[in-house]
Amino acid sequence: MKTFKSINTVLLLAFILFGFSQCSSTKKMQTEAPTAIGKVYFQKWVAGIKGGGSGLNIYIPVGDPSIKMDSVYFRGKSTKLTPKYEEENIFVGKFISTHNQEVDLVMNSDPKAEYGNKKIIEEVKLPFELKDSDCVISYKEGNKTKYFKIENVVEKALIAYPSAPPMKQ
Repeated sequence: MKTFKSINTVLLLAFILFGFSQCSSTKKMQTEAPTAIGKVYFQKWVAGIKGGGSGLNIYIPVGDPSIKMDSVYFRGKSTKLTPKYEEENIFVGKFISTHNQEVDLVMNSDPKAEYGNKKIIEEVKLPFELKDSDCVISYKEGNKTKYFKIENVVEKALIAYPSAPPMKQ
């Protein structure tokens, strides 16, 4: 009976320690945005030529462009935020997809023949649980990285870039 109690005690302590270790690895979400944030939206895009690529851009309008926006977490992926070229108060996160990209893989039993093959991109486990219409932005405040969740991100119509002009003969 003593052995049974000591096993239970050890298991209880292990469970408690495991629970505390999980708390430290989670990211703390801020309840207020660092600045006024406009309506966040995303647009998928596709090139008009085969192999031209495709992706998704997410746009985050901010009231104060001096806030140091860092990254965005959206639909199982993350990317760095950069100010939009024309408008410095809009930050853009660009997610490139593997669709509509030329892939030239050399499949060979000799590993040297496969040199130059691109690495397969795997989804990274995000530190947040998000719905498809939610995103999390990270920003710097001093030396600390903080996180803010944005809900109900709106999808705008697909941008289909035109194909290349026909070659003159």
